[in-house]
Amino acid sequence: MSKLLIDAGPAPILNLYRDISAFESKVAPDGAGREHSVSRYSRQDVLRILQLQPRQLSDWERAGLISPSEQYGFDGLSQLRILRDLHTTRISAKKIYASVVAMQRLAGVRNPLLEAGAVRRGSGLDFRYGGALVDPVTQQLAFDFAVSSHGSPGQLSVVGGKGVDASGSSSSIAESELQEMFLRAVQIEEDAARLEEAAEIYRTILDIRPDHAAAAINLGTIHYNRREFDRAEELYRRATVADPGYALAFFDLGNVLDEKMQLDQAIAAYRKAVELVPHYADAHYNLALAYERQGERRRALRHWLMYARLDPAGPWGSHAKCQARKILSSERLSIVSRRGRRVPIAG
Repeated sequence: MSKLLIDAGPAPILNLYRDISAFESKVAPDGAGREHSVSRYSRQDVLRILQLQPRQLSDWERAGLISPSEQYGFDGLSQLRILRDLHTTRISAKKIYASVVAMQRLAGVRNPLLEAGAVRRGSGLDFRYGGALVDPVTQQLAFDFAVSSHGSPGQLSVVGGKGVDASGSSSSIAESELQEMFLRAVQIEEDAARLEEAAEIYRTILDIRPDHAAAAINLGTIHYNRREFDRAEELYRRATVADPGYALAFFDLGNVLDEKMQLDQAIAAYRKAVELVPHYADAHYNLALAYERQGERRRALRHWLMYARLDPAGPWGSHAKCQARKILSSERLSIVSRRGRRVPIAG
């Protein structure tokens, strides 16, 4: 089921200009020395202009979303306004930080909050970049059918995956053609009756460029849904080799290995996904399930708790909390105090 997209950025700059203009008129009404006066804003000015609480600004600084400072320039104000608007959509600072770091790594964007449009998707954060919507944490691509300023659909680009230019540019005609083929296949997949047509396009892409990780993953998922698990596993493994930093490839590999009852290997794949993306909620959830099926409830506990922190409001978060409570109430667990004395916490 598709999730409602709520665009949270870039924030409307006109409103910010209006806020700052009002401030400027008070600082330098005659225009004299204005450039010097308004080029930097004190912490108190920022709190007043953006109507922020001091604690909120401090929380964003501790989360690493903005550098602590007593003076801010226009870019700092713009970034803080975007954070303020995201805060109203109840996305946690941890999730924003995880998405920002993942986007920096994925697309080489220095400051995603200013250089890419932040878009709320469910309880997470995507970025509008290069004509596409990207979940930088899982490296999944969605389509952005937003209308451009000229009234025509914006250009779609593949973002992420080894060998793909996140800016939408291409160093060769062949790469551009592969990109168009991939996008066409993803669009065709929306029609269940045309899955084999999409699969054939993915196969053609992989014949041309065997290390196209995204095509391998999507083709693998078609086989997975057909319960052709051996072929799906082969394709997912191919993707992990083509792009060892692609967390989604290891997550999908874990899923197919779980289906094949190869729990040790499934756990290894899920752990790799979590290692690459520590805030990958779905990987924590499936890892907890796999550990429980192996009878390793204490290991499962850590991942139930992590998932509950990452998705505290959703139904799966409630299930994770329930599982964690069951483990805590049934296992004889203890913690170690600073002085080395073990203190029981359950059982």
